[in-house]
Amino acid sequence: MDNIGSSPITQTPRMRTMPPATAAPAASPAPAPPAVSDSGARQARFWNRFARRYAAARMADPGGYETTLRRVRELLSADQDVLEIGCGTGTSALRLAPHTRRLLATDVSPAMIAIAQDKLAAAPVPQLGFAVADAHGPPGEPAAFDAVLAFNLLQLTGDLDGALAGVVRALRPGGRLISKTPCVAEMNPLLTHVAIPLLRAVGLAPPVLCFTGAQLQEAVARSGLAIEAVERHGTRGKDIRVFIVARKPG
Repeated sequence: MDNIGSSPITQTPRMRTMPPATAAPAASPAPAPPAVSDSGARQARFWNRFARRYAAARMADPGGYETTLRRVRELLSADQDVLEIGCGTGTSALRLAPHTRRLLATDVSPAMIAIAQDKLAAAPVPQLGFAVADAHGPPGEPAAFDAVLAFNLLQLTGDLDGALAGVVRALRPGGRLISKTPCVAEMNPLLTHVAIPLLRAVGLAPPVLCFTGAQLQEAVARSGLAIEAVERHGTRGKDIRVFIVARKPG
């Protein structure tokens, strides 16, 4: 989910994870929803129910969000085709698309994409288009993108290695994964072992993968991507969200 300044775990009941009706000329119209994994289907059902509340929720760390946006803009350029997976309601895509040749922003939730398309209709960005898609199966031909963005998304995929394999397939040689991910295993154990399971049991939290920053780096390296940068951008206390830039070999 796109809100790159927020922690997805501590914001209940919506469990925010990651903060725009004209399609971009360079992007084809959003396709009909493709087949999704079982994990993707569960995520779609959850986020369809909470999409409106997610869109209205306050950002947890605006300073950290702006730091990340600045850092991402440094890595993008006007000659790049970019894919964002787990774009949520499109807040970050609207901000970043002007710095690309084309940005296709996707989410597994049709309700999230509908809100994103309303935002785009209100403030058109020529480079930007939206589509419904599972993070495990990015749309388009293999090796079609110069960068893949994943903000507050990898912990929600249900299969971290599978999601990273999809990123690698989508990237052109030399392309980058640019990600920011809450590492749930670094949170207070009472939250991870008590609060989150209880919220999941009553339908107020989606399935969440529990890993540390070091374990996330190991998974990224295991996928074949070469890590170029590991950073933390939070401005309020301990930041469990790890910003990673990794490149596909050329």
